[in-house]
Amino acid sequence: MIPLEEARARILAGISPTPAETVALAAAWGRVLARPVMARLTQPPADVSAMDGYAVRAAEASAGARLAVIGEAPAGHPFAGRLGPGQAVRIFTGALVPPGADAILLQEDATALPGAVEVTETVTRGRWIRRQGLDFAAGEELLPSGRRLTARDIGLAAAANHPWLNVHRAPRIGILATGDEIALPGEPIPPGGIVSSNAHALGALVRAAGGDPLILPIAPDDTDAIAAAATAARACDMLVTTGGASVGDHDLVQAALGPQGFALDFWQIAMRPGKPLIWGRLGQVPLLGLPGNPVSALVCAVQFLLPALGRMQGQAASGPRTIRAVAGADLPANDRRYDHLRAQLAGGEAGLPVATPYPVQDSSMLKTLARAEALILRAPHAPALPAGAEVIVVPLGDLGI
Repeated sequence: MIPLEEARARILAGISPTPAETVALAAAWGRVLARPVMARLTQPPADVSAMDGYAVRAAEASAGARLAVIGEAPAGHPFAGRLGPGQAVRIFTGALVPPGADAILLQEDATALPGAVEVTETVTRGRWIRRQGLDFAAGEELLPSGRRLTARDIGLAAAANHPWLNVHRAPRIGILATGDEIALPGEPIPPGGIVSSNAHALGALVRAAGGDPLILPIAPDDTDAIAAAATAARACDMLVTTGGASVGDHDLVQAALGPQGFALDFWQIAMRPGKPLIWGRLGQVPLLGLPGNPVSALVCAVQFLLPALGRMQGQAASGPRTIRAVAGADLPANDRRYDHLRAQLAGGEAGLPVATPYPVQDSSMLKTLARAEALILRAPHAPALPAGAEVIVVPLGDLGI
């Protein structure tokens, strides 16, 4: 068995980013930039008013002063003239500040008169003016390559006048569940069988991480069937299998794919849940073989598949984000495998959340995983810890699982 960190490093070393493609701005949410977004214009393009009021000369806009109103400047309709001594221009939010003005008198700090305005609150120079380029300047880098685009990023790219963006193609991930005992949801369940959950859970995880999942038909425990199903994944960027990765007589993934050109890199990791994990290549296609137990499959996906999907999309991928917490119960000493304990999170008095592990951690229990809010990480040979001791956890809420 190899250590978890070594396994992840070897997986990421075998992953290359997908090619870039150009997509419409409206379709770019959640995609990862392959090229930086540069500002194509300056924002604001000129000095503009931040409020409704009057464009004035600050030196003339003391309390009690009266100024002649010579026109108005709505947003999108600049005042055509120039402000002279003793004059003001009615102005609205977003409108260009007319030449000659150096401040905005708020409408609530003024009294409108026929053809004039009376200042009721003294104005200071530059007040309520958004200067040219306050937000960004033409040619400025606004979003770096490798950034996964949020709704805020889409708004910024739109403001910078980008109708199209250059992003990494969504990775195509083939997902193959194997086993005589499993059936798809809604289909007849074989004697002694169970409903397959792994393919759908992994498909959702891949989609949440920006990938394009291809869920293949279930392959029975037959080498020819597994080989035929895997052939459909040769057009994918990665093939993920579940089941058939252990040491039993019916664990057939390696046996089935060897004649198809599968080259094994490593097999079995010192982690729990998830010891039987395969990594290698089926021709040019990376292959990640996950355990069949559903919790094991998803925990392995958190540690290995999600970082691989990030690397495929041009990101500086690493392990899942961790935070500090305190244990909500006593934790026993750990053995030689890196452990992942499903846990609840609650607010703590010391500023750190309290992570309380579920009492039963069997790797078949999906209900526990669905309700868990974090995974408590326990390093190999970690000593026993009392409740209240500090621990490291992976928060699950932002992982899409």
